[in-house]
Amino acid sequence: MHRRITGKLVIATHNPGKLAELRELLAPYGVEAVSAGDLGLGEPEETGDTFQANARIKAQAAAAAAQLPAFADDSGLAVDALDGAPGIYSARWAGEGKDFLAAMTQIERLLQERGAKTPELRTAHFVSALCVAWPDGHLEEVEGRADGTLVWPPRGTAGFGYDPVFLPDGHGRTFGEMTSVEKHGLPPLGLGLSHRARAFMKLAEICL
Repeated sequence: MHRRITGKLVIATHNPGKLAELRELLAPYGVEAVSAGDLGLGEPEETGDTFQANARIKAQAAAAAAQLPAFADDSGLAVDALDGAPGIYSARWAGEGKDFLAAMTQIERLLQERGAKTPELRTAHFVSALCVAWPDGHLEEVEGRADGTLVWPPRGTAGFGYDPVFLPDGHGRTFGEMTSVEKHGLPPLGLGLSHRARAFMKLAEICL
C-alpha cells in the first residue's frame, strides 16, 4: 500500500544545490520541508552499491534521527564509454572540496584516452533514486533517468555538479545553461526534463 506524505518532511541532504531543487519540486504540494542540516543531523556513510541503496540509507537515518518522514535522493552520472563511471561515486570524484570542474576534467581526460571524441561515443545518463522513509520503517522508492551526451568544454553556470557538460537528448543547451524551470520544472511550466524531476513525478503520483 502506498502512503501519502502529510505534515513535515525532512530532506536528507547536505548538498545545497540538491536541497534547492527538492524544495522547488515539493513547493506546489504545500509540504513543509526542513533539511537535515537545519536539524543538525549527521551524514550517514553511504555504503550501498546502488543509487537506490544509498538513497535508502540516507532516508532511513534521517527518519530515525528526526522521528519524521524523510526524503532522500541519491543521484549521479553514468558515462557509457567509462563502463558506467563515476556512477554512485559521482560526488566522490569531486573530492572533499566538491570540485566538480576537476571531476569533469578527469572524465574528459579518460574519454580522450579512450578515443571517445564523437557524440555517439560520448553518451551518458543521469540517474536519480528517491526514497521516502517513515520512522516506522515504511518506504516508498522510485528511480528516474535522463539520457544525453557529454560536451567539452563545460557550458553554463546554472545547475550544479556535472550539469555544464551534460547535453540532454533532443536539446541544444546543457543542463548548466538551462533555468531551473527548464531543467526540472514540472508540467505545465516545464518539461520535467531532469532525472530528478522524472523520479519526482513518479513519487508525486503515489505519495503527494
